[in-house]
Amino acid sequence: MRLTTKGRYAVTAMLDLALHIDQGPVSLADISERQGISLSYLEQLFAKLRRADLVCSVRGPGGGYRLSREGQDIYVAQVIDAVNESVDATKCKGAGGCQQGVTCLTHHLWQDLSEQIHTFLDGISLADLVARREVQNVADRQDGQQDNKIAVDTIL
Repeated sequence: MRLTTKGRYAVTAMLDLALHIDQGPVSLADISERQGISLSYLEQLFAKLRRADLVCSVRGPGGGYRLSREGQDIYVAQVIDAVNESVDATKCKGAGGCQQGVTCLTHHLWQDLSEQIHTFLDGISLADLVARREVQNVADRQDGQQDNKIAVDTIL
């Protein structure tokens, strides 16, 4: 199975946004810092997420991004689809030319697995992930690291 960096980063950034929804619009710079994702890469991803109506931007001082709807209404599969990714277990990227241009013996098995994975991810909302204790623990750690960095930068 292949899920590229683009899909992983999009889900990570959307989860970060969902975790910080109560703080108002979230800047891409904050997401970049917390998640270690390049700001320019996030800008590209968020352009696609905005076109898919998963996020909306808020301009001006204190601006940034927010979810376009409640976290329970945004599913992981939608995020992956929005950035033109697929969860594909086939060797041929679903085209059927896996064995010298023709369908291989196990093509349909791997295609069915890909569909099952997509269905699984389509059943997991951002709210489901936010509610997980281990996700909260990681978010708390990241927020603490960011707070520490801000405090050190202020002193210097």
